[in-house]
Amino acid sequence: MAEQTTPNDAELNDRLTKLQYEVTQNGATERAFSGIYWDMKDDGTYHCVVCDQPLFSSDTKFESGSGWPSFFEAIDPSKVTVKEDRSHGMVRTEALCTNCGAHLGHVFPDGPQPSGDRFCMNSASLNLKTAEPNT
Repeated sequence: MAEQTTPNDAELNDRLTKLQYEVTQNGATERAFSGIYWDMKDDGTYHCVVCDQPLFSSDTKFESGSGWPSFFEAIDPSKVTVKEDRSHGMVRTEALCTNCGAHLGHVFPDGPQPSGDRFCMNSASLNLKTAEPNT
């Protein structure tokens, strides 16, 4: 795995909202149905809000009913890493950006095929870049 590249705290505090910082740097979770992408239908690529690494395609986004944007797979498995998360008295699988280590959300084994996974992400950890219209 490549060395992680995380901007320093001063830069992150300057360009991220308080919620984006808390989610990506401290593992917080936004309230269900409150993020800008939970119900987004636009086509494009979801990037890490911290380092701009492309993470998920809108082609893999689905309505999970959870209130968070959900995807059945990452653009490339090498872009998102997972680790065990035992916080809040639960055992879950945390999803992190492989480039900068930002907390993205959690992965659950109740998604649709072909993967069977549900990458339940925080909108605050993502930035949707839509496809440029043809001119």
